[in-house]
Amino acid sequence: MPANVVVIGSLNMDLVTRAPRLPRGGETLIGHSFATVSGGKGANQAVAAARLGAQVSMVGCVGNDDYGVQLREALLVEQIDCQAVSVVEDSSGVALIVVDDNSQNAIVIVAGANGSMTPAVIDQFDAVLQVADVIICQLEIPDATVGHALKRGRELGKTVILNPAPASRPLPADWFASIDYLIPNESEAAALSGLPVDSLESAEKAAAQLISMGAGNVIVTLGAQGALFANGSGYQHFLAPKVKAVDTTAAGDTFVGGFAAALAAGKTEVEAIRFGQIAAALSVTRAGAQPSIPTSSDVQAFKPA
Repeated sequence: MPANVVVIGSLNMDLVTRAPRLPRGGETLIGHSFATVSGGKGANQAVAAARLGAQVSMVGCVGNDDYGVQLREALLVEQIDCQAVSVVEDSSGVALIVVDDNSQNAIVIVAGANGSMTPAVIDQFDAVLQVADVIICQLEIPDATVGHALKRGRELGKTVILNPAPASRPLPADWFASIDYLIPNESEAAALSGLPVDSLESAEKAAAQLISMGAGNVIVTLGAQGALFANGSGYQHFLAPKVKAVDTTAAGDTFVGGFAAALAAGKTEVEAIRFGQIAAALSVTRAGAQPSIPTSSDVQAFKPA
């Protein structure tokens, strides 16, 4: 079946350590455990969309190493179309992740093969984009490629989602007109808008600023405080489902993938947000990135704590 969600983005091998707390500068801690887990924001969102009901294609690059083989196989197991996952002469991307006993994490990313994602790669696989309903991008590949993908998605008349992660500065001004749904977290909303985001009220101001810059709709994910949906018609706050968190890794990716899958299935924006929230809530009750992502059946069976 043709893909109805295409994810353009990163594939990383996550090197995950659990420790009592996050280390300070110059400090060595004794960790609890270590694991290698398939990840990358692009691949995580592809897996989430697939498990949550969408037909998915992935556009990305892996290295010619063992990690590259494992990353590609992890997608194929989820029945994700990988014709546009290229193998390049480089090491695969990695993410070094420390998770503390309070389920908070600190992450360092090395792009590796993800840096080979050029606009030419998007053009090479344009046929994949043409059959999509929804196109998702993030910021773990070069900015020029993201901007090219967003504009091509708009030219093709697709629903375009940008999860601006990781973001430390404003987006190029000409990107906004191509974005149907901009989905930042609190820190990303602050970086993009130039406004502090530390409450629901400040999130509304940041969202209004991003809409004034040209984004069609903005969803600010607020962790345990839920999510704020904003557009030219106003704001709506969605409370977060109550769960006991174990590991917040990939919660944002799960929300994005679930939201996209629901939109592609014809759900309303409100239904898609609630579906994504339940999926994200379930993911934080489990350890790891892709291993924590639930299925549609899990979401349907969910009962809040």
